[in-house]
Amino acid sequence: MRNHVDFNQDPFIVIWELTRACLLRCLHCRADAQYYRHSQELNFQEGKALIDQIHEMNNPILVFTGGDPLMREDLFDLIQYAVDKGVRVSMTPSATPKVTKEAIAKAKGHGLARWAFSIDGPNKEIHDYFRGTDGSFDLTINAIRYLHELDLPVQINTVISKNNSDYIKEMADLVASLNAVLWSVFFLVPTGRGERLTPISPEEHEGVLHQLYDIKKEKSFDIKTTEAQHFRRVIIQRNKEERRNESLFQTERTAKVDVLGRAPRGVNSGKGFLFISHIGDVYPSGFLPIKCGNVRERSLADIYRNHHVFQELRNANLYKGKCGACEYRHICGGSRARAYAVTGDYLESEPYCTYIPNGYQHD
Repeated sequence: MRNHVDFNQDPFIVIWELTRACLLRCLHCRADAQYYRHSQELNFQEGKALIDQIHEMNNPILVFTGGDPLMREDLFDLIQYAVDKGVRVSMTPSATPKVTKEAIAKAKGHGLARWAFSIDGPNKEIHDYFRGTDGSFDLTINAIRYLHELDLPVQINTVISKNNSDYIKEMADLVASLNAVLWSVFFLVPTGRGERLTPISPEEHEGVLHQLYDIKKEKSFDIKTTEAQHFRRVIIQRNKEERRNESLFQTERTAKVDVLGRAPRGVNSGKGFLFISHIGDVYPSGFLPIKCGNVRERSLADIYRNHHVFQELRNANLYKGKCGACEYRHICGGSRARAYAVTGDYLESEPYCTYIPNGYQHD
């Protein structure tokens, strides 16, 4: 495990969208996934070269996503190649008939460290609506049983929107019953198909984040948020209120062994984080659709370290409005992706945060 990462030089985590092909039609799909693979996807040899570049950047965590990674026939060979280099690999496949016990066993045999499934409701009615496919909930639950039988750590991803924000406690109980090591809670950014869904209000964001704090104290699994960086601010505030000595950022309190480790505070779009599309385009994140280069034309390290968008995103002193004045800006920083989606400026204030910094006065 790396003790220190200089975010100006290297990411903590890299997301590689292996393909946009997927059999599901999820309402909130960032990728606007299609049924068929793109003819210009990075091929196996290009994929190996990309993994080499990723490894050379201080060996960050690598997540295979999509679409559905299982739509690629060379998926397991890519896992094996990465693992042989010492890269820690996680994967977020779609719950489709391709998720068999044999496929899971093969992924584990090739060295996959963690398998993540999306569950967007505590029951089949809500989840299947999100996924656009009847039977998706039952298939997911059954596949998670396979993961436990094969002793492969389970991560649950949930996208929060108006459709399911009233079911946080029920979702937490479900995640606990599924014996997950991590609940990754995504807060909707209106991009891709997600533009069709209604996000919760800033006040509702704050309420959900406080609910997650309470759940984090009670449950054995860890919780991380995506595009709700202000959860870090809530944790600090609540810790101070309760005069807690221990940090709820720690992963040691989770009952399951988590070989991937936990992202340091401050990770944000372009800051310890980068996203590579199926055709090699590089973005600060999958939710911040500003293309900064392509790995077929420029090295990944060069793009991450030197592109002006990445450099600006890593400089919290450039943030505007109340984010720029906020005492938590280096730890939180707000969702740069949501700022861009709502205002068109990735340096603007997080539009769904209710916190007013000390002494801040709006012009």
